[in-house]
Amino acid sequence: MTRLVLRFIAAAFVALIIAVACGHRVQEPTPPVAKIEPHYDTVHGREMVDNYHWLRERDHPDVLAYIEAENAYADSVMMHTTELQQNLYDEMVGRIKETDLSVPVKKDDYYYYSRTEEGKQYSIYCRKLGSLEAAEEILLDVNELAEGREFASLGIFVVSPDHKLLAWGMDFTGSERYTVRIKNLETGEIYPDQIDSVAYSFAWANDNLTFFYTVFDAAWRPYRVYRHQLGQKAAADIIVFEEKDPGFYIGLDRSRSGEYILMGIGSQTSHEYHYLRADNPTGRFTIIQPRTPKLEYSVDHHGDRFYIVTNDNAVNFKLMSAPVTRPARANWTEVIAHRDSVLLENVSCFADFMAIYERAEGLRRIRIMDFASGDIHTIRMPEPVYAAYGSDNPEYDTDRLRFTYTSMVTPRTVYDYHVAGRTLELRKQDEIGGGFTSEDYATERIWAEAPDGARIPVSMVYRRTTTDKLPAPLYLYGYGSYGITMDPYFSSSRLSLLDRGFIFAIPHVRGSDAMGRTWYDDGRLLNKKNTFTDFIACAEHLIQRGFTTSDQLVIGGGSAGGLLVGAVVNMRPDLFRIAIAEVPFVDIINTIMDSTMPLSVIEYDEWGNPYDKEYFDYMYSYSPYDNVKAQHYPHMLAMTGYNDTRVMYWEPAKWVARLRALKTDNNRLLLKVNMAGHGGASGRYDALREQAFEYAFVLDVLNMRR
Repeated sequence: MTRLVLRFIAAAFVALIIAVACGHRVQEPTPPVAKIEPHYDTVHGREMVDNYHWLRERDHPDVLAYIEAENAYADSVMMHTTELQQNLYDEMVGRIKETDLSVPVKKDDYYYYSRTEEGKQYSIYCRKLGSLEAAEEILLDVNELAEGREFASLGIFVVSPDHKLLAWGMDFTGSERYTVRIKNLETGEIYPDQIDSVAYSFAWANDNLTFFYTVFDAAWRPYRVYRHQLGQKAAADIIVFEEKDPGFYIGLDRSRSGEYILMGIGSQTSHEYHYLRADNPTGRFTIIQPRTPKLEYSVDHHGDRFYIVTNDNAVNFKLMSAPVTRPARANWTEVIAHRDSVLLENVSCFADFMAIYERAEGLRRIRIMDFASGDIHTIRMPEPVYAAYGSDNPEYDTDRLRFTYTSMVTPRTVYDYHVAGRTLELRKQDEIGGGFTSEDYATERIWAEAPDGARIPVSMVYRRTTTDKLPAPLYLYGYGSYGITMDPYFSSSRLSLLDRGFIFAIPHVRGSDAMGRTWYDDGRLLNKKNTFTDFIACAEHLIQRGFTTSDQLVIGGGSAGGLLVGAVVNMRPDLFRIAIAEVPFVDIINTIMDSTMPLSVIEYDEWGNPYDKEYFDYMYSYSPYDNVKAQHYPHMLAMTGYNDTRVMYWEPAKWVARLRALKTDNNRLLLKVNMAGHGGASGRYDALREQAFEYAFVLDVLNMRR
């Protein structure tokens, strides 16, 4: 792109910014398409023309001016909702317990917990020695670290096995690259050791002097494991392992037993694990089973055996075990057989029992296996439709399992399950202010039918009085990729919609693993369009059942869920009134064909390899950016982060620019760009401000501004 063109763009949008600053209502930004040099490419004989490729010039001041102008336009359009936004924000803050305490977690002689204080954005991490009545020791106050910064994210927080040292990693940009420091918890000294650009994984060795960590390559792929010894400079750290295949990434963990450090290497469809005794940090990692195409497995440790969850001739996975001394696939023996109707997700080993995490009929469940007897029983949950997740369980030798429970009407609840007595102990349920009581709300699960006959579960929540006034406004929120299922969870912020008469629904479409691994396989690669047609079928079903109408239907999704939103508004724009896309992965072809991007080679197993014509043609047929056309679209809000490393800001920016140029309606189209990363604002109050902005957009379009 020529500097002359950039100056032209800058001049146009600086004028726009000045107009907003002066308080004048401004016109919708119109990118000067005719003045821009398009980017041309030919792929598999198809000419690709990208008029907005120039927005990738990330740090150019004129591109920044463009983004600032979009933000200014969004603020101008939403200016008349300032009071509504404030009311929504006040409601949301009024429902959270601003000064609060997590349930303490016992590890050896210490009780670890975090707490929040009213008016402060971030958590304070603490512990007590011996009992909960002991004096509090503050380990880390993220508010102090974040002072004066727009963004702050704690990504690594690991105490050494002897409880004397803390390793923590902070990200101040949203890039998900963490700077790791070490604190002596006995003296308060911050050691000079500093390691920059660390990825997500970190593991201490048992000598309390050595630790392992992962780093990213240029494409944001965790590809190396380093070993560091306290006191040495990061430049002297030893490369323990480097993964050269761009389709694989690395993660690290310690076994709960404390005996091993586990290194997992994986793609979407193939895994490989290595192990190292934690008391021999300078030793060599040993492979468990070399990677094999389409062989997935994960590993935990107990006694003299590894327990292995694998899809080896088991589409929904099964549980195997093998001797630590001979862990290869040839020595695996079956513990839990494959079942057609149950997806085995994971296991966690403790000294006397194993927790088994499964999914059946779209619902998570937890089972307990006694190591001595081999007996297995299921933990009974309080409600028929719910979500349950393993919680923080650092103790290996324990008689209880802690897990987190929620439903669409039940706030997050922490239980301790006493294994021997098979009883639940309530440890804490989030306190929800604002007069909330679960009895005022109802949740249910209905089933929609896809065009090919597949039955799709849909989880719904609403205020009980809402069903007296149907049809009602309905917010349909979806995802449907990577085998990730959006479970029926509670949200205190969502109450601001429910209390205004909304229904909130989550369609468990294919591409997730809600109904087993086949459900995932039927929504990826050359089956990806099932995700979109499932979502459309759910929307149509909700309308046919009288829950809502097209004029009242709001849809939303983030990241790959934003791709879902972008695809369905191209396919059926008439079906939806409003579409919200958060950090949307909408420029799928250009991103995956760029090997320097985070979502590129690793993504081939999810979406397909676009260098293969069959996959390219299929991906191109639904790519949201490439399929924008001259038609009416719903009112739309796209939200993104300038420092997002997973979905680059330019994807929604380009998408919105193309929509502005081609759409034939006068509906609102806003782009809101913050300086955060993929997860949005880092501070809890800032996150609620963003939520209030989104809800105000929805309520204003629907003329529900009270």
